Amino acid sequence: MPQIITQISEQLHTSWQKELANVVTDPKTLLEMLDIAPQAYQDHFKARKLFPVRVPRPFIKRMKKGDINDPLLTQVMPLRDEFDLSDGYLTDPLQEHDTVAEGLLHKYRHRVLMIVKAGCAVNCRYCFRRHFPYADNSPNKARWQQALDYIAGHKEISEVIFSGGDPLMASDEHLAWLIERIEAIPHVKRLRLHSRLPVVIPQRITPMLVNLLSNSRLKATIVFHINHANEVDETFISAVEPLRAARVPLFNQSVLLKGVNDNSQVLCRLSEVLFDNGIQPYYLHMFDPVQGAAHFDVKEEDAVKIVNEMLAVLPGFLMPKLVREIAGEANKTPINLT
Repeated sequence: MPQIITQISEQLHTSWQKELANVVTDPKTLLEMLDIAPQAYQDHFKARKLFPVRVPRPFIKRMKKGDINDPLLTQVMPLRDEFDLSDGYLTDPLQEHDTVAEGLLHKYRHRVLMIVKAGCAVNCRYCFRRHFPYADNSPNKARWQQALDYIAGHKEISEVIFSGGDPLMASDEHLAWLIERIEAIPHVKRLRLHSRLPVVIPQRITPMLVNLLSNSRLKATIVFHINHANEVDETFISAVEPLRAARVPLFNQSVLLKGVNDNSQVLCRLSEVLFDNGIQPYYLHMFDPVQGAAHFDVKEEDAVKIVNEMLAVLPGFLMPKLVREIAGEANKTPINLT
């Protein structure tokens, strides 16, 4: 039986890596796959110079053909608006470019955020790290060791958050190496993974990954990044099931985005779909004011109205917390709903 499980794991591992190698990087190809004539959008394609286009094919399959305003397409489609320089929008809106060790951010007293991998499977156009100097924080085992030494030397740290890029861009073997060394640090109790990769390539949830998280002495959780209910299809639901069966807590955080989910009905539907499939709605983030993506921003008063409409429909346990992350603050800042 163990040999069979290993073989299945290797097949799935190969499968997600093949999907990763086959992502769409040309916006013209992306539109053609969706039966949208690309000629009218040539000017938008130039924005790929500012931030490369990367879209996995399993994610494209969930987009509605012929619809240029599809909410999933909107998240990844380059626009000429990205060239606009907007006052108050920054290349480093959360002041993350200064790290305590290479690839390690210590913004909150008891938690550290570790850049496990520099790349992502999908490039979301609204990403607040679209300008992050990943070349200077490109992880490898030597740099991971510097981060591990820092964590070991700061006994106030009880939780390590794997981020990126996307931490699940790392192979299961590399994750196993890293988790084993974190487990050896006595004061670390929890491990959290923030990832969008299984959403866009569900095959990334392999048996080995499930075993790593469920058998660790650390209390492991995964926080997915899902913005719209259309991102949750049967393939993703099936991929998540082994994590649920292994009792790995699953959460979701979304970003409030104009043209994607700035509607109470859309967000209520998302909360319902998430909870139906064992994922707890966690945070609804206000857009981080990153330069080049101001067209996604939703005014705070509009966000408050949307959330109050959700409160009138959803039970409290399905309500994500509306928050804003402010550079230098010791925690996420809840938005006042009154």
